Amino acid sequence: MEIKTAKEKFIQSWGNFGKTWGINKTMAQLHALLLVSDEPLSTEDAMERLQISRGNANMNIRALMDWGLVSKVTKMGDRKEYFEAERDVWHIARLIVRERRKREIEPMLAVIEELKEVSLSEVNREEEQEEKERFSVLLEDIDQFATKADSILDKFQRSDENWFYRSLVKLMK
Repeated sequence: MEIKTAKEKFIQSWGNFGKTWGINKTMAQLHALLLVSDEPLSTEDAMERLQISRGNANMNIRALMDWGLVSKVTKMGDRKEYFEAERDVWHIARLIVRERRKREIEPMLAVIEELKEVSLSEVNREEEQEEKERFSVLLEDIDQFATKADSILDKFQRSDENWFYRSLVKLMK
């Protein structure tokens, strides 16, 4: 396989993978394009390579910058903005985990905490009492699971590569 074909396949595949970490296909493809590019790219370069509009390119570049996955680069004598991707895969993984926690787990924990305040004393019938008790147990179970998952992700986010691989090996034994 030629390198150009391999890079194109990577960009397409990364776009599909991006959906699993909570971003749209174009944003992931743009990230992949910047990952495989030997030099920083302008918005126009990205638009041409991915066949996307200026608005789509700008919106997704800004989102990638918000995630910390892409940074702006200047070239002497050129007024255009150029962009490059973070290339340290370990750092990329930690940035993605940080964003997923912030966008998914933390809001879920906040909602569960709010819902746990359902008062069992305001029950009119025995059936309502049982229903609220089942609901409370469910919320507690979800809260415990989400809190443990959040704790693991927090450790991963703060960890280094060696800690992660040692922990993974221990888990697999």
